[in-house]
Amino acid sequence: MKNFKFTINGQTYDVDIKQVEDNIASIEVNGTSYNVQLHNEVKAQAPKTPKLVTKSANLQDGESFMKKVSVGSGIKSPLPGIILEVHVKVGDAVKRGQKLMTMEAMKMHNDVLAEKDGTVKAIKANAGQSVMEGEVLVELG
Repeated sequence: MKNFKFTINGQTYDVDIKQVEDNIASIEVNGTSYNVQLHNEVKAQAPKTPKLVTKSANLQDGESFMKKVSVGSGIKSPLPGIILEVHVKVGDAVKRGQKLMTMEAMKMHNDVLAEKDGTVKAIKANAGQSVMEGEVLVELG
């Protein structure tokens, strides 16, 4: 199992640990076998790296993570980023799940979707504009 060399008071000992079960270790010191009792708790082997288990989002049509950051009729930016395109204009009727804007955040394109049917009351951000997390982008009525 494991081999060690110990020096105690100038005397060298070759120690081979053959097996450990519970608190009894079978060892061999300079060719002589011994069963020794361990006084410290034997630690189990460290567990392997745990596996990450995630739940699926179970989103329905028109639902997105944007729902968590919207309040009332205002749809807010989930992350700081830049508005790339505005797909609607004030007065447009929109359906739940319709793309309102496309933004770039963290080098990725993200669609901003309508969470409910309604009419665009106001557009608070234009193409090319930088927005901060939580900033209102579109108001629906």
